[in-house]
Amino acid sequence: MNLPRTLGELKKSSFSEQRLRTRRVKDELRENLITRLRGGETIFPGIIGYEDTVVPQLVNAVLSRHNFILLGLRGQAKSRILRALTTLLDPQIPYVAGCEIRDNPYDPICKRCRELLAREGDNTPIAYLTRDDRYVEKLATPDVTIADLIGDVDPIKAARGGHDLSSEMTVHYGLLPRANRGLFAINELPDLAGKIQVGLFNIMQEGDVQIKGYPLRLPLDVALVFTANPEDYTARGKIVTPLKDRIGSEIRTHYPGTLEEGINITEQEAWLHRDGLELHVPKYVREVVERVAFLAREDKKIDKRSGVSQRLPISVLENVISNAERRAVRSGEKMIVPRIGDVYAALPSITGKLELEYEGEMRGADTVARELIRMAVAKTYDTYFKDLNMQQVVQWFELGGEIKLSDTASAQEVLDGLRNIQGLTEKLAPVGVKSKEAPEVLVSAAEFVLEGLHAHRRIGRTEERVFGAEKQPKKHERPFERGDDEPPPLRNRRPYN
Repeated sequence: MNLPRTLGELKKSSFSEQRLRTRRVKDELRENLITRLRGGETIFPGIIGYEDTVVPQLVNAVLSRHNFILLGLRGQAKSRILRALTTLLDPQIPYVAGCEIRDNPYDPICKRCRELLAREGDNTPIAYLTRDDRYVEKLATPDVTIADLIGDVDPIKAARGGHDLSSEMTVHYGLLPRANRGLFAINELPDLAGKIQVGLFNIMQEGDVQIKGYPLRLPLDVALVFTANPEDYTARGKIVTPLKDRIGSEIRTHYPGTLEEGINITEQEAWLHRDGLELHVPKYVREVVERVAFLAREDKKIDKRSGVSQRLPISVLENVISNAERRAVRSGEKMIVPRIGDVYAALPSITGKLELEYEGEMRGADTVARELIRMAVAKTYDTYFKDLNMQQVVQWFELGGEIKLSDTASAQEVLDGLRNIQGLTEKLAPVGVKSKEAPEVLVSAAEFVLEGLHAHRRIGRTEERVFGAEKQPKKHERPFERGDDEPPPLRNRRPYN
């Protein structure tokens, strides 16, 4: 398709002059959204778990032509949603070529374009904006200035053009004017200094601003969208009241509501396609990884105000696969199959993403993460093997049996030892594994069973991953039960003098 390259050609093309003059970007978003709704299309492809909660509110905000803000903890796809809004824009729109603020050729707002159109007329050159060109994003930080967002006087422009410093021709435009006829997104809005927020809402509502004391009228055509973490309202800053008043809709995001939703998100976002070797990630491994995040969000040792990002299971799964890949490469195996031991090897991708409360700090991030994995294994084990009698396997260990399952040992090496455990390889049907499966698959499933028994304290395991009988502590050595807030009282305690 040959697009018009001058204003004269544009007037004769399929681009309607009346439509370009009157339709603003919020009308464009609204019309394209209605078309998508009528066609029964997915509104925001790639956004999982928000179909019945967040998406309807987003649709209402766009239909209402609102500026809106997404409120939510970290890792809740807020930035991804904002970037997905570009799919509701037209594929291309014309603008005056060379214009810093992408002026509409039929309704220019900057002095440079008005003079160019008066001088060149139908010969005025035309260029085009794609959807991605029309999205401008800024991360709010305390050092952001009005010059960054709105603009500033450029003395070099004044000197080269022979303009007075008060002339509009000397302005170096900031990010907001450069987002004209598009979307302007500010992430972490409360981090923006209050005086900068004031400058922002002024241009939102009235369309004018002062640069270096000179008034400048900029009736921008822009849709403003924001994100914020509710924790930031008290921890680092706040949104000034006049700006909140000008934001049409406040939409709250959330973490995945079900384990299946979380698994789907992690699978979509994680890097799973490794080169060279076949990859098979058992479902129970995915469930254990996802449950770590779910349990962390409920754990009292972890700060709920900070949240546990969905990036945690994504990073963990990538690390789990990488550890399995390292083992496969070193052992010369043809298939990458992660084991539960690989989840423990992925601790570095867990500890850095947990903001701990006092109790968690006292125990240490590594200990808290190990407890989360153990609980995740126990819950996942129950979904597959809760009603299956494992007494034969447990008895093998109680009679003195031991086996070491190193996360670096090859599958065939480990499988030779696992076959000595009576009844183990015959009890893997609940996870869809038969006795004639590939060694990598068999070892992964068998280790899952042993880790599940260990998580339920039916068999023991050392830090070196040697599985054996569960050692019962003597009465006076018995550790506190999970959930105890304090140790039992000492008998015959003598008072201090």
